[in-house]
Amino acid sequence: MSLVERAGLWTEDRKAATREAERRMKAGDMSVVRLAFADQHGVLRGKTLMASEVDAALKNGVGFTTTMLLKDTSHRTVFPVWQPGGGFGMKELEGAADVVMLPDPTTFRALPWAPHSGWMLCDIYFADGRPMPLCTRQIMRRTLSTLAERGYDFVAGLEVEFHLFKLEKARLGVGDAGQPGEPPEVSLLNQGYQYLTEQRYDEMDPILEILRTNLVDLGLPLRTLEVEFGPSQVEFTFRTGTGLDPADTMVLFRSATKQIAQRNGFHASFMCRPKLANVMSSGWHLHQSLTDRKTHANAFADGTEPLSATGRHYMAGLLEHARAAAAFSTPTLNGYKRYRPFSLAPDRAIWGRDNRGVMVRALGGPGDPATHLENRVGEPAANPYLYMASQIVCGLDGLERHLAPGPSADKPYETRAALLPRSLAEALAALNESAVLRAGLGDFFVDYYLHLKQAEIARFELEVSDWEQREYFSLF
Repeated sequence: MSLVERAGLWTEDRKAATREAERRMKAGDMSVVRLAFADQHGVLRGKTLMASEVDAALKNGVGFTTTMLLKDTSHRTVFPVWQPGGGFGMKELEGAADVVMLPDPTTFRALPWAPHSGWMLCDIYFADGRPMPLCTRQIMRRTLSTLAERGYDFVAGLEVEFHLFKLEKARLGVGDAGQPGEPPEVSLLNQGYQYLTEQRYDEMDPILEILRTNLVDLGLPLRTLEVEFGPSQVEFTFRTGTGLDPADTMVLFRSATKQIAQRNGFHASFMCRPKLANVMSSGWHLHQSLTDRKTHANAFADGTEPLSATGRHYMAGLLEHARAAAAFSTPTLNGYKRYRPFSLAPDRAIWGRDNRGVMVRALGGPGDPATHLENRVGEPAANPYLYMASQIVCGLDGLERHLAPGPSADKPYETRAALLPRSLAEALAALNESAVLRAGLGDFFVDYYLHLKQAEIARFELEVSDWEQREYFSLF
């Protein structure tokens, strides 16, 4: 039996999707196909295969070392893989053993910027067909199945801010390598502060047009390109999708944008708040709703109320568990620099009707079939599968317990409410105590994630910062 058969995936739909992917490879005269999986940080990793090898990979996958799933953001392995159980109670992790990435044929795309190259996203399995429990795409798939059992499908749209810079120096000298290496030297594409002005957009149009063309040709549901408030800051939005599609869109969008920019002499950064003078924080606002699986209607819409009871309970779940879920919506130390009062970013777990200072913004109204929630808490560096899965878990808890969200906050930076974590460490502490997220994502995964991110924090705390140098070097 092939791996795809052992995993119970060799359905008629899968067979048809495999045949279609193979047809497109031949029609596009593909020489190579990149097989990629989203790691624990949402960064794409993988291998490039000759086109002649892809048919076998679609049936049996391609092996890679488990240490890829055990690294922090500097690419350091933070688990003792040579100990029994890989230092984490899983024999399959011992000795940097292999697992298998199995291509999902429904995700096949031709890369418009890389001639004769295809691209497929993969799920991670053990060789015996068991899903790998650290695969974040599999985690979201399980969460979607739980949601479907409750009678709903997940619908999401993406609103993503990021920075585009002119690449001045790539820092590729011998002394620049490391874990991580030296970041590149960049310059601004505009001076900022002219939010949505056509002049600022036109200053950036040469690279924006290149990005637009390639992203559309890639098949991503791009909706708008906008100039944001800060210097060299832009925002791209994408049409709504269902299930896994929005998360797949986000990982492909980030990876494609960085590749396209690099090839054309630019640097794209999804870091929340780069350490550059006058630069503004970037957020990732996640627009979401649920669709009733029986009626196919928007479960958040109501004929007489701004938000249905289902929508209010779901929103209450997001607010109730906001502090713990921040570990997934804002998974970097840098992202917590964004939670500031009076900054068009949230600093506490509240909601409001069309108010940009709150965490969850309710949009739509009575009879509006597009009624939905916009969670403004996330950073653009978040792993999309974990961000969205955590939203579903929290929202479902609100539904099942019939939680109430309280009144709309008209003064978002004065309303009495639970404050969002001020640091990643604070968010991880809340996650550690969250019975709901542990039940929804699994204790094994939550403990793994806590270890991973706490190792990142420990490494950060050993570094001497610019602030410390300025504060103490002359004073003492």
